[in-house]
Amino acid sequence: MVRTYAEAGVDIDAKGAQVRALVEQLRFRRRGLGAPWGPRGHFAGFVDLGRTALGMCTDSVGTKVLVANEMRRWDTVGIDCVAANVNDMVCAGAEPIAFVDYIAVDTHDPELPRQVGVGLDAGAREANVTIVGGELAVMPELLNGFDLVGACFGVVDKKKVIDGRGIRPGDRIVGVPSSGFHCNGYTLIRRVLRDHAVTVMDPIPKDGRPWGEALLEPTRVYVRPVLQAIHAARVSGLANITGGGLRNLVRLKSGVEFRITDPLPPQPEFLAIQELGSVDEREMYQTFNMGMGFAVIAPAKSVDRVIASLRKLRARIVGEVARGAGARLADRGLLFTTSKV
Repeated sequence: MVRTYAEAGVDIDAKGAQVRALVEQLRFRRRGLGAPWGPRGHFAGFVDLGRTALGMCTDSVGTKVLVANEMRRWDTVGIDCVAANVNDMVCAGAEPIAFVDYIAVDTHDPELPRQVGVGLDAGAREANVTIVGGELAVMPELLNGFDLVGACFGVVDKKKVIDGRGIRPGDRIVGVPSSGFHCNGYTLIRRVLRDHAVTVMDPIPKDGRPWGEALLEPTRVYVRPVLQAIHAARVSGLANITGGGLRNLVRLKSGVEFRITDPLPPQPEFLAIQELGSVDEREMYQTFNMGMGFAVIAPAKSVDRVIASLRKLRARIVGEVARGAGARLADRGLLFTTSKV
């Protein structure tokens, strides 16, 4: 039986090596207007537009679309597509303003893209971005199903960018609850369910919802409340807790330890997958968000204003920044010292 993400076919460390192999070949840099600017290896990339930086990022819904196919329901994955991108963009304090999508399908069927469009529009409305264009490709020889990808554009005053350099020991870590799995770890989830003959219609233990309903729960869009928080208080770092779990915190700054002492409780579906697949704690916390979909790092004197801005999402302090390195889940004795990629 499969017990790790790597055994299911997705090795986070091997993926990191692939990313590095690709990035090492990208040597050309434009000069002048549009030249690269700001932090590298962050959640979004930026180019120079004078006093403003233009941010760009791209992401997909991943194998969550296979669950949508199984359920014959595609009206929520568009929200996931928008959320995966805008939640990355806001991690630099940038406001997402525009979005483009790419849908690749294997056949001519207007119902699937119609439903996807419903979700894209809902996600765009929630994030306050305009979908300015996109592409639909029909590729029957390449695909068996469909793929959904998006790209987000955002802007930030270069003097107000939040890149993690201001993080200091003593800063508090505020955890913002997730809505569930979001878009991450679905290759492992689906494999665990399949290995144990669990279908999308079967109920989740100690929850009661069908698995399919929980698996299609859309990714939470954090843009508006996070922008409110950074306008209301000093914030030193922001992290979208996506694939890689707590490893995403390590991307913010080296030379400090992100110590989680009071983690948010994971939803029942996480615990059900862990028990069903005999997945150990380390694997769970480096694959899934485990109930914390976003993290805000703020100085102690600012943290109350941050939490007040995020009160509708039930955010709270989950830990603090300490001397050291990596991300530590203190009550489990787990230390993650490498970033997502």
